[in-house]
Amino acid sequence: MPQYQISHSPKLSGEVAISTAKNAVLPILAASLLTHEEIILHQIPFLTDVRHMADVLRSCGAEVSQQDRDIRIRALSASSPRDAALLRTMRASVLVMGPILARAGECVLSMPGGCAIGQRPIDLHLKGLQKLSARVEQDGGTVRVSGALRSANIYLDFPSVGATENLIMAATLTRGVTRIENAAKEPEIVDLCHFLTAMGARIAGAGTANITVEGVECLHGAEYTPIPDRIEAGTLACAAALTEGSVLLVGARTDHMRALLFKLSESGVICQEDARGLRLRGKARHPMEARTLSYPGFPTDMQAPLMVVATQTHGLSVFLETIFENRYMHVVELKRLGAHIRVEGQLALIQGGHILNGASVTATDLRAAAALMLAGLAAQGQTLISDPGGHLMRGYERLEEKLRALGAEAEKVAD
Repeated sequence: MPQYQISHSPKLSGEVAISTAKNAVLPILAASLLTHEEIILHQIPFLTDVRHMADVLRSCGAEVSQQDRDIRIRALSASSPRDAALLRTMRASVLVMGPILARAGECVLSMPGGCAIGQRPIDLHLKGLQKLSARVEQDGGTVRVSGALRSANIYLDFPSVGATENLIMAATLTRGVTRIENAAKEPEIVDLCHFLTAMGARIAGAGTANITVEGVECLHGAEYTPIPDRIEAGTLACAAALTEGSVLLVGARTDHMRALLFKLSESGVICQEDARGLRLRGKARHPMEARTLSYPGFPTDMQAPLMVVATQTHGLSVFLETIFENRYMHVVELKRLGAHIRVEGQLALIQGGHILNGASVTATDLRAAAALMLAGLAAQGQTLISDPGGHLMRGYERLEEKLRALGAEAEKVAD
């Protein structure tokens, strides 16, 4: 079981490079199934979710090889993944549904797994594919989608990132023009569209609520480097804000982080765009209010790290979680460290300014794991984080090493 030991940190200083975004890499890997030609992806992070998605592609018939940070994929054929147990390890496995259906005419998939932060049903994926004329049959934990796809106008009841990605990929090989309304606007959606365009897709409106896809006969190979990880950058920005640091996050895209940077600036942190990325100076001192929303609103993935920052500001901070119903599981662990937090439904009230003390805590999900690591920086003494689900390694590439490069005492003490 992975365990991490964190000690109370001095002011963080220096610079660290931001990895490419897991949430951009995973759909791009799935999109590689749309062509029989070779795909080459650069600067791919060493994460368990990326490794699992590569295994999913192999289970779908693709050849996948990796050398250092470059991945090569060639799917001469694409079929339903054969390893049901593998699909249950991560939710992003559902993203192969659209590409396989569009290319092969049928996809049978076991219901995906992932962090237990909410129900996260795939209803919107299936309703959208039905609008594209797919037949949907569900039997227990298995879903089968099949049929020749036809273009359509699709309205999403909620701007789901995964559903938007799946429908865009399915529509690239669907004859006619497909319009997706109330689409997700996240930077990772835009990045996927840029990648698909590099493969020969015809897509307009990426980054807006209305995306148009004109289907083509086939897509070709491409070479591509995904965007930097705005959530990793945001987590490290929160670490700097906790410790009154002076930190340069090399490669960070400030245009992808506006909501978080606004909150940090409100609290007293100096956030400056730099030619090489994002520079942060100073300490968060003022309480804050944060409401999680779809992009460009405040990201739910940053709620837990920012809540740790709020525990060290004087006054009452108020958080409202509107995306996932179980996203406050980290609160119990933060309270073990001495945080004063009260949860009432979707609302969390944080009375900041209380000293945190090191203790043994357990990571319940990916972002909770990162939040506990940040809390360890602020806590007196040592904090031992147990991560029985291996959550941290799913989405952060050696976060403890990046913190250590900035002067923190953080290490992995068990695996």
